[in-house]
Amino acid sequence: MKKFTALLMALIMTVACFATLSGCSSNKTTIYVYNWQEYISTGEDDTLDVIEAFEDAYPDIDVKYSTYPDNETMYAKLAAGGITVDVIIPSDYMIARMIQENMLQELNFDNIPNYSNVDSSFKDMAHDPQNKYSVPYTWGTVGIIYNKNRVSEADLTGWDVLWNEKYSGKILMFGNSRDAFGIAELMLGYDVNTTSETELQACADLLKKQRPLVQQYVMDEVFNSMENAEAWLAPYYVGDYLDMASQNPDLGFYLPESQGFNLFVDSMCIPTCAQEKEAAEKFINFLCDPEISGQNMNAICYSTPITAAKQYMDEELINNKAAYPSDEVLAKGKAFAYLPPETNRLLETLFLEVRNSH
Repeated sequence: MKKFTALLMALIMTVACFATLSGCSSNKTTIYVYNWQEYISTGEDDTLDVIEAFEDAYPDIDVKYSTYPDNETMYAKLAAGGITVDVIIPSDYMIARMIQENMLQELNFDNIPNYSNVDSSFKDMAHDPQNKYSVPYTWGTVGIIYNKNRVSEADLTGWDVLWNEKYSGKILMFGNSRDAFGIAELMLGYDVNTTSETELQACADLLKKQRPLVQQYVMDEVFNSMENAEAWLAPYYVGDYLDMASQNPDLGFYLPESQGFNLFVDSMCIPTCAQEKEAAEKFINFLCDPEISGQNMNAICYSTPITAAKQYMDEELINNKAAYPSDEVLAKGKAFAYLPPETNRLLETLFLEVRNSH
């Protein structure tokens, strides 16, 4: 219905242009924003429509918005070339990779004054040590989402529950190599940034043992499966868990502290293929406004790197220990880092073997 209304309005505007023969020659700038799925407030359920609010604030800029399921898909599309994208929101390790491969532009922070709102703990980070290429958008952890009516809490002793035969056919697994191998690395006590072929092969062997138990490998397909109790266990990002739990209160979140977990930061960047850098920087700046960030986080349920945004957020979200764990818990988190090209190629090859195994 929304699409039909938009098309109808476009037709009306076109007819009006021809009728008046004036006033409709558009001088607007168009920026192309490429983001994760379910990762910006769209106005549903009385939340803020961030893109609409930006276009209201900057009537000379139009936003064309599209989504990707994971970092690797986004990277492959940009690496293939032939497209224009002005803003992307990769994770830390992918930012480091894209910097290494000259795929990101340095930002002009004169156009991003709201960068001053970003907490100092999210600056000078390993993936962008000189703060040249990225502006933090969200942060969070990767843990295990489970159905409290179907999964015994006694079985939640570590990542190993995802290998528990008791839940065969009800387990989902990450559909991207980095997250899937990260879990295996944590289970085997390896560095999550290992480049050892021997260790990565051992991780692949462990993932192959899990393969018969896995219902499917997913990214955002996880929402329907977990909300509808079609699956009972899934490793995923905490913000998306909170979104799912609002639809299905039977869902819980378990963080395997004893083995460690991925602690990530996703940031806004401008790729080298961008055509409208200044307008893209205005969009990034807009998302760093505390009120905009706060209302955005209310909708997507992720954690903000802007403390001032919390005054605009729901108390329930601010006080949620899954969204904002203690410093003691966060100290057990492991950040993914840049891996050399040959390691990335090996990961993709091994993960394909895992998914095709029986």
